Amino acid sequence: MKIYQEKVGAVIARLKINIESGLNLEEVQKKQKQEGMNRFDEAKKESIFKKFIHHLTDVTTIILMVAAIISFYMAITTDHGDYVEGMMIIAIVIINAVLALVQENNAEKSLAALQSMNQQTTKVLREGQEQMIPSEELVVGDVILLEAGGVIPADARVLESIQLRVEESALTGESEAVEKHAEFTTDEELSLGDQQNMVFSGCLVANGRGRAIVTAIGMKTEMGKIAKLLNQEGSKKTPLQNRLDSLGKRVSLLALIAAAIVFIIGVYQNEPLLEMFMTAVSLAVAAVPETLMVIVTLTLSFGVQKMVKKHAIIRKLPAVETLGTANVICSDKTGTLTQNKMQVRRVWFRGDTVVDVEEAMTDEAMEVLKMAALCSNAKVEQVEEDSQQVVGNPTEVAIVSAVENNYHTKKEIEEKYPRVAELPFDSSRKVMTTVHKMGKKYISITKGAFDVMLPKFRFGDLEQATVVNDRFGKKALRVIAVGFRIFEEKPSAFTSEYLENEMNLMGLIGMIDPPRPESKGAIARAKRAGIKTVMITGDHVVTASAIAKELGILTHAKEAMSGAELHQITDEELTKRVKEYSVYARVTPEDKIRIVKAWQKTGAVVAMTGDGVNDAPALKASDVGCAMGIAGTDVAKSAADIVLTDDNFATIVDAVAEGRTVYKNIRKAVNFLLSCNISEIFVVLIAMLLGWGAPVIALQLLFVNVVADGLPGFALSREKAEEGAMKEKPIAKNQSIFGDGLWKWILFNSILFTIVTLTGYYLGSFVDGVSTTVGASHEVGQTMAFLILGYSSIVHIFNCRSSQSIFKVSLSSNKQLVEMAVLAIFIMTMVALLPPLQTIFSVVPLSMNHWRIIISFSLLPVLATELVKFHYSDTETED
Repeated sequence: MKIYQEKVGAVIARLKINIESGLNLEEVQKKQKQEGMNRFDEAKKESIFKKFIHHLTDVTTIILMVAAIISFYMAITTDHGDYVEGMMIIAIVIINAVLALVQENNAEKSLAALQSMNQQTTKVLREGQEQMIPSEELVVGDVILLEAGGVIPADARVLESIQLRVEESALTGESEAVEKHAEFTTDEELSLGDQQNMVFSGCLVANGRGRAIVTAIGMKTEMGKIAKLLNQEGSKKTPLQNRLDSLGKRVSLLALIAAAIVFIIGVYQNEPLLEMFMTAVSLAVAAVPETLMVIVTLTLSFGVQKMVKKHAIIRKLPAVETLGTANVICSDKTGTLTQNKMQVRRVWFRGDTVVDVEEAMTDEAMEVLKMAALCSNAKVEQVEEDSQQVVGNPTEVAIVSAVENNYHTKKEIEEKYPRVAELPFDSSRKVMTTVHKMGKKYISITKGAFDVMLPKFRFGDLEQATVVNDRFGKKALRVIAVGFRIFEEKPSAFTSEYLENEMNLMGLIGMIDPPRPESKGAIARAKRAGIKTVMITGDHVVTASAIAKELGILTHAKEAMSGAELHQITDEELTKRVKEYSVYARVTPEDKIRIVKAWQKTGAVVAMTGDGVNDAPALKASDVGCAMGIAGTDVAKSAADIVLTDDNFATIVDAVAEGRTVYKNIRKAVNFLLSCNISEIFVVLIAMLLGWGAPVIALQLLFVNVVADGLPGFALSREKAEEGAMKEKPIAKNQSIFGDGLWKWILFNSILFTIVTLTGYYLGSFVDGVSTTVGASHEVGQTMAFLILGYSSIVHIFNCRSSQSIFKVSLSSNKQLVEMAVLAIFIMTMVALLPPLQTIFSVVPLSMNHWRIIISFSLLPVLATELVKFHYSDTETED
C-alpha cells in the first residue's frame, strides 16, 4: 500500500511520531545517520584534461598524430631539420580539440540546478517548538508547517489543511493549483496530480496553510526520482556526430589501405624504403580532411548565432544540426502550445444562445461576467504609466480580464455594487460568495463549478444549462456557474446555508488555456516538412484532446492515450504502437521517457519540449531537448540542448529550418573537402603505379588541405538556406552523410581533379616542349601538380555552394566565401613566386606557358561540373 492510500493515523503510527511535539534532536541525528541528508546525489564530473584527451581519440586524429611523430622523427634522424610539416599537423590537432572543448563549456548542470532548489529553509515542529531549519536537515517523520508562497522541501503526507492549494506544474505539468485535503484517502492507483493528501518537494504553496509529515527526502522524493533518471541518462552522440565518426573511420581506412598499397608498390619497384615510407605517410595525411571538424564547428556556430535572433539559445552545439534532422517533436501543452493563462471563450445567459466572446460580446453575456468579476478577489494593478495587469487566481484573472478587455472595469462595478460581506472559497463547499449593496437592495453572488452549484439553484433554465455544460465540457472548457439572490434588506445571516441555497441561475462561463495563435500554423508547417507533432501533457485527456484537435495534432479520439492506459502496456508494445498516438495525457516523468525512447526505437530523431522539473529527464533522453526560457525551471533549462527565449512552439519549427540549412552546409563542406582529399589519394597511387614517383610531397598536401580547402571551406558555414528546405522529408537517422547521391558528386569531382593534376604533372615532368625557358623535370611537374591541385580545389568551392549553376547563385549572398577564395588563391600564388616559400614547400619557378596550363586545368573541373548540373536541371524540367 502506498502512502497516499493509507489513513493519516496509520502513517503516524508506522513512523512512530508525536505530531503535537515533533521529533527531538536525538531522533533527528539518528535518522540523519541512517537516511542521509535531504539533498540530491551529484553525478561525477569529467575533468577538463579528460575531456581534452577524449577529443584526441578519434581515428582521424590518431592518424594525424602518428604522422606528426613520424615527421618529427625523420626530421631529427635525417638531419634536414625540417619541422614545419610536423608542427602544422600538431597545430591542427590541438586547434580541433580546443574548439571542441570550448563548445562544451556549458556542460550538464541539471543535478546542480536540482540541488539548488533544496537550498532553502523550512519551518518545522521539533521538541514541541516551531523552528526554522535548513531544508537539507529534514528527516522522515518531521512535521513541517506549510504557508502560502513557501516551497515544499520534501514529500509529505498532509496532516491538516486550511484552504490549502499547491501549484505542482514543475512536477506534473498542470498549471492549475491543486487542492489538498488531509482526510482524503483512496484504494485506487493515482497519478501524482491526483494525490490530494500528498505534497511534493519543489512545488509551491499557492494558497492557504497546513501541516504535513515528511515521508521521503532527497533521492527518495518524486523530485529525487527525477534526479536519478537524469543520472541514468548519460550523454549520447548526435546523429551528426555518428555520421562524422563513420566518415572519419571510412576515410582513415581508405588512407591506411592506400598508404599500404603505395608502400608495397614502392618496395616492389626497388624504391628506397625510407622514401617510400615517407610517401605512404604523406598519403595517409592527404586523405584525412584536417579542417573538416573546424568547418563543422564554424557552421554550427554560425547556425547558433542565427538561432539567437529567432529566440533560440543553443546550449550544446551539435543540437543545431540534430534539430534539423528531427522527424518527431514531442511537445508539452501548457505554455508551449498554449498561452499558459486561462481565457474566457464562451458565455451562456439563457435559452439556446451561447456567446463566443472572442468574436462578439452581448449585454447579457457582459452581465454574467460582471457578476462573476464582483465575486472574485483578482486585482487590477498598475504596472507602468499606461499599462495594467490582472493578478490573482487564474480563473478569476480570466473573468476580470474579459470584463476589462470589453470597455468595463472592475473598479467601476465595485463602486456601483460595493461589497459588504464575503464567504471565501473553501475545499468543503467548493464555491465562493460575496454580498453587495445594490441601490436600496442587496445581492449575493455565488460562483463555482456547475455540478456543485446545480443542487443549490431553484430558479433558471436548469435543463438547458445542463445541456450547455455538457457541450462546454466536450470542448474541454472549464465551466463556472454564476448564481444570485436578491434581498430587500441586508441579509440576516452571512452563512453558506442561508446565502448559497434557493439561488437564481444567472449563466455559465466556459474558459480554457487557449492555443497560441502561431502554434497551429507552425504545426502545419512541421507536417509539410514531414515532422509529426506529439502532445505529451500532465493535463486531463479531454482537455488535451480538445486543444490538440484545434491545433491539428489530433484527427481522431483514438489517437489519444491516458497515463493509466500507458501503464497497462509494455515498452515493446508501446514501440509497436507509438506511431498510432498523437496525444498522451496525465503522464508522469517516467512515462515521458518511455514515449521518447519508444519513438527512438522506431528510428526517429526526437525533439522534446518542456518547462518543468518533470520534463527534465525526457529532455535529456531525447535527441534534442528544448526548454522554455520564460516559464522553464532551471532544471529543465540545464537538461536541455536548446532554450527557447519566447516559450513558443513556432520557434522550434524555425529552428528546425535553420538546422536543416546547417546540415546541408556541412554536406557541402564534406563534398568540397573529400573531392580534393580522395583525388590526392588517386594522384599519388596512380603516379606510383605508373612509376613516376610521388607527384606531390606531404607538406604540399597538408598545405592544400589547410589553405586551399580550409580557408574557402570556413565560409561555407555562411551559405543561406536553399528554397524548399522545409518541404523536404527529414533525413533518416541511419542515413549516411553520403546519402542522396553525394558520394557520386565526390567521386565525379575526385576523378576530374585526378585527371587534371596528373596531366599537369606529366606535362611538367616529361614534356620538354611545354616551355623554351624551363625544361621538364620532376620538380617542375611536382610544382605544377601542387598548384593545379590547390587552385582547382579553391575554385571548386563555387560548385559546392548549391545544386544550381554557379551563374544562378549570387556572389553577394556570401561575400566572405568570395573573399576567402581570393585570399587562398593569393597565398597559393605567393608560395609559388616567393623564393623563401618556394624553398619551404619544394616548388620551383615556372614559365608563362606552365602558368597558362595551370590556370586552364584548374578551371576545367568547374566547366565539367556545370555541364552535368545543366544536364540534370534540363532533365528535371522535362519531368
